[in-house]
Amino acid sequence: MMPSLQLKLTQHLALTPQLQQSIRLLQLSTIELEQELEKYLLENPLLEREEEFARTAESPNASDETAADPATAEEHAERSELSEHLEQSFSDDAWPGEENGQHGSGASSDDEDSDFQDIQAAAVSLREHLLWQLGLMMLPDRDRVLVRCLVDALDDDGYLTQSLPELAESMPAELEIELEELQIALKHLQHFDPTGVGARSAQECLALQLEALPIDKTRTLALEIVRHGLDLLASHDFVKLKKQTGCDDDALRAAHLLICGLNPRPGAQYASADTRYISPDVVVRKVRGQWSVSVNADAFPRLRINSLYAQILSRQRGSGLAGQLQEARWLIRNVQQRFDTILRVAQAIVERQRQFLDHGDVAMRPLVLREIADVLGLHESTISRVTTQKYMATPRGIFELKYFFGSHVGTEAGGACSATAIRALIKQLISTEEPKKPLSDSQISEVLGQQGIVVARRTIAKYREALNIPPVNLRKSI
Repeated sequence: MMPSLQLKLTQHLALTPQLQQSIRLLQLSTIELEQELEKYLLENPLLEREEEFARTAESPNASDETAADPATAEEHAERSELSEHLEQSFSDDAWPGEENGQHGSGASSDDEDSDFQDIQAAAVSLREHLLWQLGLMMLPDRDRVLVRCLVDALDDDGYLTQSLPELAESMPAELEIELEELQIALKHLQHFDPTGVGARSAQECLALQLEALPIDKTRTLALEIVRHGLDLLASHDFVKLKKQTGCDDDALRAAHLLICGLNPRPGAQYASADTRYISPDVVVRKVRGQWSVSVNADAFPRLRINSLYAQILSRQRGSGLAGQLQEARWLIRNVQQRFDTILRVAQAIVERQRQFLDHGDVAMRPLVLREIADVLGLHESTISRVTTQKYMATPRGIFELKYFFGSHVGTEAGGACSATAIRALIKQLISTEEPKKPLSDSQISEVLGQQGIVVARRTIAKYREALNIPPVNLRKSI
């Protein structure tokens, strides 16, 4: 076979470095974007933040020409307007959890003291708190070492997850630790604060807390229930519980309230909280009866080309900074495009979810990614990237853009109802039910069916479990 040359035309999609960067920036959250930009700012001397340039212009050493730059003044005015827009949106409407007109900035001194105490408590671990108490006790050195070993074996909730025989076997054989010594050390530990620490089960934890209370009839009954009838109490089988203890309804109700006031996780208050901060990408507020969307000025990074390096580069065509100049221009363009896309998607969502903003979760309408993609002329994968880890600040709270999308069920009228609205209706029905006659999943399904929403009992159970609402037998009160 003779070799030959042939020409063949084919088409294929090539992702340019600029397009790859645009896709990567689009899927980052606001915090991740800031971290990415900091890396670019360190690596590329041609990039700088406009805020830094503005501060230089306002400094006494700045020239009059720079300070009077009309473009800078216009950018300042725009940024100020967006900042006021954001602040107004937070102050005009009451956010969830704010009552009696009390906002975060207007908290009372008692709230400030409480917050300071919480910070102090979080700064001390459970182990440090227990070892501090151990240092105040007059114990023999051997007992002190055993108590310290038990402290090290506790989990974050303050429970001893290993049995005493297992702990004895895990200790060095030359110490010749006896099981009775560990039992004595555990008794010492269980007298520490917080009460209930060192327990080996939830039953023992609650019993330790009850034993520390003054003796009366309610405490005695509660202790008996915890030791011998905790399973019946958990399943709300009050009839068998009254037969077992021989008490009446009033006594059982008082003991039940006492047990519910105990803390089954005594060590949790000393666990370090992993706080996650959310910065909304867009802000929604009502202006003249219409819902409007704007970019959060604090989340929008303003970048510019460094004028000094740009002048040097214009004079020296052969400088090695030409590639970095192109990269800087790409980055600025891609960051702007990222926020433009987020704003367009947010506006499309708000236009379709006005009823939610006016009336809450019960008015959420069904929405899928394809609907927004078709309206904006974008691909579904792009909408998915935009709605992931991007947040919208509304008078009803801060929501991830993905929150406004979800599955739906049919109605008798041939329409559709979103899963979010159904969950809100279920929560609303259960919150208004009679405590002694709670609604079963079948009854909730029938009530929704009377409203034209056809939902199966299994679907009701799935949504109820997603809301962390217990079944009907556990919601029934005495």
